[in-house]
Amino acid sequence: MTSEITLFVNPTAGRGRGARAAQPAASALREAGFSVRTILGEDADDALRRARDAVAEGTGALIAVGGDGLMSLALQAVAGTLTPLGVVAVGTGNDFARALGLPIRDPEAAGRLAADALKGRAPVREIDLGRVGERWFGTVLASGFDSRVNDRGNRMRWVGGRFKYDLAILAELAAFEPVTYRMTLDDGAPREVLATLVAVGNGTAYGGGMRICADAVMDDGLFDVTVVGECSRTTLLKVFPRVYKGTHLDHPVVTVHRVSSITLEAVGVTAYADGEPLGALPLTATCVPKAVRVLGAGPQARTTGD
Repeated sequence: MTSEITLFVNPTAGRGRGARAAQPAASALREAGFSVRTILGEDADDALRRARDAVAEGTGALIAVGGDGLMSLALQAVAGTLTPLGVVAVGTGNDFARALGLPIRDPEAAGRLAADALKGRAPVREIDLGRVGERWFGTVLASGFDSRVNDRGNRMRWVGGRFKYDLAILAELAAFEPVTYRMTLDDGAPREVLATLVAVGNGTAYGGGMRICADAVMDDGLFDVTVVGECSRTTLLKVFPRVYKGTHLDHPVVTVHRVSSITLEAVGVTAYADGEPLGALPLTATCVPKAVRVLGAGPQARTTGD
């Protein structure tokens, strides 16, 4: 293991927390005896190129400092390689870190944990990732009502955090209509379903703690696909807030499928993965086992049976 590791920083994450978090995280790593270099990037494409270069040059680890957007970029750089990923979660949502039981908004603790894992004093967990074409994702692929909420939430620059998505949900309800999906699970026959949303979960949550795929396990080789069927606005208003605790899964309009791949087709629906725009349907998502090694992430057990 090389003693040089790379700090991959989004200085604007969490309204500036990314820049402030880099120093205590770097200090914790240096105190543990590691040589730390920092990469930023002029924009997302430049940042990703720099991260991939660091991985190709043999960095001992890529330590991502930011929110879920930066974690998504980091995954594009380390997925399918032997380079481990460290997570210093200081963004608004932090769903990736939360799903793995990693420190939230505590950069010094996150830096120490990554250092301990690199020295063999803390776990290193191999987790699955979702893949759509050349794009990797760690948490949830959203489509339907939830992706429309994401569209609207991204346009609401004047408010942040979970409250932004609560407001976006209320706004989208006014124009709510179910979507006709053509859905293929693994090698099964395509089926048509009228649904409010289809969420493909490698991880449990999106939108800053909305546990849409609450029972997903990140190293079981399977997606948890949550389908919220056709329902009225009144029912949706009752069901959707339950995603914060994951108790929506037992509602009659909700079904869950566990699959290794899924193809989704629908007209006029944009998909998001890890909160980032993925593109319009159709698409095929595949669960890739043990695609990345995450520093400090401990084991996870499924809370319910199949």
